Amino acid sequence: MSVFAMPSLGADMEAGTLVEWLVKPGDRVARGDIIAVVETQKGAIEIEIFEDGVVERLGASVGDRLPVGAPLAVIRGAEESPVPAPPPAAPEPAPPQEPVVVEVPRAAPPGAGATPAASPAARALAAERGIELTGLLGSGPGGAILLADVEAAAPRERMAAKPGLDLAAMRTAIAAAMARSKREIPHYYLAQTVDLQPATDWLSATNAARPPEARLLMGTLFVKAAARAARAVPEMSGWYENGAFRASERVHAGVAISLRGGGLIAPAIHDADGLGLDELMAAMRDLVARVRTGRLRSSEMTDGTITVSSLGEGGADALTGVIYPPQVALVGFGAPVRRPWVLGEAVVPRTVVTVTLAADHRASDGRRGAKFLAEVDKLLQSPEAL
Repeated sequence: MSVFAMPSLGADMEAGTLVEWLVKPGDRVARGDIIAVVETQKGAIEIEIFEDGVVERLGASVGDRLPVGAPLAVIRGAEESPVPAPPPAAPEPAPPQEPVVVEVPRAAPPGAGATPAASPAARALAAERGIELTGLLGSGPGGAILLADVEAAAPRERMAAKPGLDLAAMRTAIAAAMARSKREIPHYYLAQTVDLQPATDWLSATNAARPPEARLLMGTLFVKAAARAARAVPEMSGWYENGAFRASERVHAGVAISLRGGGLIAPAIHDADGLGLDELMAAMRDLVARVRTGRLRSSEMTDGTITVSSLGEGGADALTGVIYPPQVALVGFGAPVRRPWVLGEAVVPRTVVTVTLAADHRASDGRRGAKFLAEVDKLLQSPEAL
């Protein structure tokens, strides 16, 4: 038997509210299955299980607000025997009573404009698919509409509206995490200006032969170069926990995504260094869509090994980031700009970008940080090899 506990979905999370169970006692589960939905300041997060087995019992109820580490469920190994339930106690005979007739009123249909009860995850998916909740029958407690009810209701349609988020709570949580980061992590900072003209020319030529929906963004090259550089300089990819740095064998790049209306979130793309550019572009588009409809998985919130932040074409020339604990590095890409550049013996106009690194001095030093930035530079000079 093992206890599955409320996971930490980021350094800024202290507790979450259980809004939906997707399993029940007796259900068989496999690693990667979604078993519950938890609501945090960042929206509704789908919680994954990380072992195979059978749900022995559930340890929390929908609506419970649970701290990180609180028991959620007990999982029995596939080869383990179920725990026998105690025999029910024999009921005591009740004294004879006169029969009482109770008139049960007929339930009235919801009035015009009534909002049916539904979990936040169900509301998010319904908004994404353009489904009216008033037309659904709920299978949850008291007829509440659950995620599965929406998924079974209709085929996917174009995205409608994103679920509401408590932006004030999100900003409070972000501020707390960043204050902790600056207080506890000995940051050091490096910056390097990179000639982006080879990448710009290659990207323009590549996209010219593609339809709009298949074109790549420069941000895709930035994420891939940072992930590949982190593979080459492993001190930049991993976690500092319990007084020691632990390098990650895989590079999961957290991609900073701004939310409409404010707020920022950085879910991870797993094995970003090994994805092709088209695969990485598809993964980034998918992440952005799901971030803005509250459909992230717990592993995407907890598995990041390095964060990449790109300001895009309309941003500032450079950014100085704050490390997201327990990660040990954040790499930032400013806006690509045209600048005079020395090429051979001539000064020519080139597109350049300033790349910055915020790194944890407990895991690396400036020499290794400089090597990381040099690797990013080298990779962006041969974009066709990414």
